[in-house]
Amino acid sequence: MISAGGLTLADSWHSVREGRWLLQPASAGYAETAQLLVAEIRGFDPDAHFERREVTTLDPVAQFAVIAAREAVAMAGIDLAQTPPERTRCIVGSGAGGERTHDDASRKVYGEGAARLHPMTVPRIMLSGAASQVALDQKIMGGVFAVSSACASAAHAVGQAFADIRAGVVDVALAGGSESCLSHGCMKAWQALHILSDTGCRPFSLGRRGLVLGEGAAMFVLEAYDVAAARGADILAELIGFGMSCDAGSITAPNAGGMARAIGSALGDAQITADAVDHVNAHGTGTQANDVTECAALRLVFGDRLPHIPVTANKSVLGHALGASGAFELAMSMMSLREQVLPCTAHFESPDPACPIDCIPHASRDAEVTTILSNSFAFGGLNAALLVQRV
Repeated sequence: MISAGGLTLADSWHSVREGRWLLQPASAGYAETAQLLVAEIRGFDPDAHFERREVTTLDPVAQFAVIAAREAVAMAGIDLAQTPPERTRCIVGSGAGGERTHDDASRKVYGEGAARLHPMTVPRIMLSGAASQVALDQKIMGGVFAVSSACASAAHAVGQAFADIRAGVVDVALAGGSESCLSHGCMKAWQALHILSDTGCRPFSLGRRGLVLGEGAAMFVLEAYDVAAARGADILAELIGFGMSCDAGSITAPNAGGMARAIGSALGDAQITADAVDHVNAHGTGTQANDVTECAALRLVFGDRLPHIPVTANKSVLGHALGASGAFELAMSMMSLREQVLPCTAHFESPDPACPIDCIPHASRDAEVTTILSNSFAFGGLNAALLVQRV
């Protein structure tokens, strides 16, 4: 994992567990967006990870995905060369793809009248670029593709890899999400929606003012449980269920019923009841509409038990990394299971009667948890839910 919280999974987890304030003014270089708060990766040097010729061919979205995939493979202790090529898979979710390159190319063409662009502009921009670059780096020769379903992209990517492993289609998969969306143009577009916060991201808190954009990548190595166990892998968690749904109602407005259907599908897929869920890692964007709607969806699923289920929102620390956010939150859920610590919803100010949940305000807490629900809900009414269990 690489995020505003740090350049590794351990660093990102530490930032989330401690509820750190990571938000700073954007460094995109334009006065109109310079004052927007973002969860930007700081201290990242591409030259420390790639040769100079490689940097010119990889948009940051691909750089982040490759770096996260390298860490995942190293942690898994797996030699992908020992797997038959046709039995491997790579799926990377991204909402915007090579947005930094796209923004820069548009500025050169329309703003500066450039006669030509860098010959690698298209490979850098294309949504499948991150998946392709991970495949090149890790020599994955089976099915490789991108998933783009806005803020549910990474959850859908992991869910598809999960299904492929379980169906016996492949033996090992690299899946997750990557986003590098902090360009001037992208931030102006989100600003036009009037949902960017100027005071930080405070999910479920009364007076919250919206979301804060973030960036980075998180990638996972997925294998059948018995295969991973047989080779002595250090298994972080067991993925037990995946569900998705579409509201088919509005391109922007969330719907509690659609969210609840996705969660219900994940529970059905895992063959467990809602009573088995110990903790919820919420989509929790910090917008007025999403937080209230997600709480209503959780009420539909958990009923009167909801106030007793701790719910956290990692976007309060890491920002909203759009297509990568589901991967961020799944990674944090796995670390919660591993360390038996529930991260707080950071920077919380006061309870909102419209969000009657235990959002773990102010400080993280120790807790015994076995099963965690991770939610991802996207524009277009695209909903995804993943269930992970302690090993």
